[in-house]
Amino acid sequence: MAVRAVRGATQIDADDRDQILEATTELVTEVMARNALSTDDVISVIFTVTPDLTAEFPALAARKLGFHEVPLLCATEIGVPRALPRVIRLMAHIETDRPRADVQHVYLRGATALRLDIAQ
Repeated sequence: MAVRAVRGATQIDADDRDQILEATTELVTEVMARNALSTDDVISVIFTVTPDLTAEFPALAARKLGFHEVPLLCATEIGVPRALPRVIRLMAHIETDRPRADVQHVYLRGATALRLDIAQ
């Protein structure tokens, strides 16, 4: 069993609590489904948000999905000029038998522009 990192991101329309929770739920659900993961496979998840998102912690959405025993952390991205606004990112550390090349990274909504090379 190897430790791998899975990346993902999504973009929302406004700094709104419900939008943050909904988009994070969608992102986490897609990461888990595309990589055939259960919460037992997840070591930890780091969530980041752009500086313009302050209405809620994205980790709350993961807790509501059952990530009760998984360490979660939220942080703010650096405020780079011209960066894509209102973005929620995650990096999940997982245990898996998948080779690194088979890990599915998930970029949704407007965040597909961040990684056109791997966005689905």
